[in-house]
Amino acid sequence: MKKVFSGIQPTGNIHLGNYLGAIKNWLNLQNDYQCLFGVMDLHAITVKQDPKILRQNILQTLATYLACGLDASKVKIFIQSDVAQHSQLAWILSTITPLGWLNRMTQFKDKVGSGFGGGSGDGAGCGDGSGFGGGNEDRSRNENNKNANLGLYSYPVLMASDILLYHADLVPVGEDQKQHLELTRDLANAYNHHVGVKYFNLPEPLIIKENKRIMSLQDGAKKMSKSDLVEISRINLTDSADEIVKKIKKAKTDSSPTIHYDQSRLEIYNLLNIFASFNNQDPKEIALQYQNSGYGKFKSDLADLMVSKLEPISKKISELLNDQEELKKILEDGKKHAYEIAKKTCNQVYQHFGLGIN
Repeated sequence: MKKVFSGIQPTGNIHLGNYLGAIKNWLNLQNDYQCLFGVMDLHAITVKQDPKILRQNILQTLATYLACGLDASKVKIFIQSDVAQHSQLAWILSTITPLGWLNRMTQFKDKVGSGFGGGSGDGAGCGDGSGFGGGNEDRSRNENNKNANLGLYSYPVLMASDILLYHADLVPVGEDQKQHLELTRDLANAYNHHVGVKYFNLPEPLIIKENKRIMSLQDGAKKMSKSDLVEISRINLTDSADEIVKKIKKAKTDSSPTIHYDQSRLEIYNLLNIFASFNNQDPKEIALQYQNSGYGKFKSDLADLMVSKLEPISKKISELLNDQEELKKILEDGKKHAYEIAKKTCNQVYQHFGLGIN
């Protein structure tokens, strides 16, 4: 049976984009594959976290996984930091990762600005031959990039470690993570060449094409995000029915009097994709159905549909969080399962690199 690996950072309420883009798709995998899902807290600390809140978010992330339909009797769920081998393998992979590969990672540039690192090159960590950190220092640029750190820069290497540690065959990813998976494949090849053994297989991306990328309810050009300071920009899976209705009613549209499925009309395009994701209908058909109905009717029906699908999840999350001992048992079981695989992998990797004396 092929192995699947994926996970989500515990950095706040899991929102509609996480659900439609990732978790909902996982539900169809748990019956056909050997699935391992992580709560990726090491990735989360590339941005400063409140320790107490982060621990709470870890349990809430697990509760959300389960409330959405993941079955702990079929899949294993664990906390990334509970398995030290993630960090150990990431360090070893970092020793064979060319800086040029990381400099091409567009997500890092998106987060800290394409000018980070200075120099005349397009790299995100060091310039074009001008030395690490760039040539002439620019105080304002450095201030703009004060949140940049080595962990964020090397994030793709840790992600590669997450995947290769368990010899995953398939990785469900969105389009925005596809570049990171390509780096994982490159590192698997580089590792095999470096040690002269075909040890790691090349994991394949599992991209669900039916679901479009879910964007902000207030800006159709931005992905729906936990970190967006505008609360009405996203639907959280813990939102009440009233909150969902309020956010959909306030969702941005445009000045056109009719509804059409047109990618250039960013906001209505996004809302139609959300509608389609919940009722398994072609968004073009939905647009025709509401073409002349007005935004009020369209938003009202969309809100009702979303409440019917998401309110049971919200209630289930609350129920699960009331039994934290059971949640911890699930995580302990997942930890034991993940550790056995990870330990075996790291032992073999250490042998390949001549580490230790055994």
